[in-house]
Amino acid sequence: MELDHIRNEIERMRTQVGRQRGEIRQLQRAGIPTAAAEALLERMLNKIDALCAERDKLKRELPAPSKGKVLGGRQW
Repeated sequence: MELDHIRNEIERMRTQVGRQRGEIRQLQRAGIPTAAAEALLERMLNKIDALCAERDKLKRELPAPSKGKVLGGRQW
């Protein structure tokens, strides 16, 4: 399903963002310029934002579950 794929991609990207932040900290400690790494991090975060927006759009398009009904169809 498309929605599951997007959710998995968001989770994978979030893991990568954590690694990228760790790399940036290492570069900073070593005194190495981090502009390129920070630009990559920004692109990754923008991609996650776009995926989250797409996920939310797909969730809104799903048919709503029938709330308040039990298997017999009675409402409690």
